[in-house]
Amino acid sequence: MARWEHYEHGADIGVRGFGPTKAEAFEQAALAMTAVAVDPAGVAPRERVAIRCEAPDDELLLAEWLNAVVYEMSARRMLFSRFALQLDGGRLSGEAWGEPVDVARHHPAVEVKGATYTTLRVARQEDGWIAQTVVDV
Repeated sequence: MARWEHYEHGADIGVRGFGPTKAEAFEQAALAMTAVAVDPAGVAPRERVAIRCEAPDDELLLAEWLNAVVYEMSARRMLFSRFALQLDGGRLSGEAWGEPVDVARHHPAVEVKGATYTTLRVARQEDGWIAQTVVDV
């Protein structure tokens, strides 16, 4: 079952995604990252944004993916609540759905500045995949 969670790490926060596939674990990690700032349930998936990135291994690809999502959130002044992606080796083709930030409605707590390499991990587990890292807030 796909799900996400946060974990503590000093002044920053860890995001962790779980899924039956690696792609779903990456999607859930991005959702966990959104949840650092706002409740994703309050973000309407009205607009679609295409996101592409690549890296030489799974861990670096996770960091690239999350940083690409952060970039799109910042550049477009949007929040995202739904993600879908495909992985092809070291290439990721994804989509994020969301809406422009409405401070009065979304009540953002913090701004995510980017994904770090701290505790960066992508691995197959007994019941699926895990994708995790610490994000700078």
